[in-house]
Amino acid sequence: MPMVRMLGHAEATVAIEAVRDELARRQDAAVVAVSDAHGELIALLRMDGAPVSAVTVAINKAYTAARMRRPSRAIGEAIRDPGRGVSASFYGDDRYVGWAGGLPVQIDGAVAGAIGVSGMSQDLDEAMAGIGVAAILR
Repeated sequence: MPMVRMLGHAEATVAIEAVRDELARRQDAAVVAVSDAHGELIALLRMDGAPVSAVTVAINKAYTAARMRRPSRAIGEAIRDPGRGVSASFYGDDRYVGWAGGLPVQIDGAVAGAIGVSGMSQDLDEAMAGIGVAAILR
């Protein structure tokens, strides 16, 4: 039976600390969510000054990236391209989102979890999620 590696609390802490440190350096704030390979929440940080509304969005970005095994941005792009066969209903699950800021974490070629960041522009959210992914993979 194949073993699937999943992120745990230790990896989630590493990712959150890396993103938090970078955002503090930039004097910015956001919400950072880390999920396991099923998209279920492992850890969450809402920095002082981050909008409360960003909590659910960050969780959903991580959920989407883990479940779909690709960046959350790709879901939004697929919806805007009708030839890709993705409907706006997000498969009947309102936790799927199409905004940038959710990135899967791949270990040994398999998705082990994901990071979702929300509270800034989509591009900055995605860049900060990338910092979290890089910290885990170091």
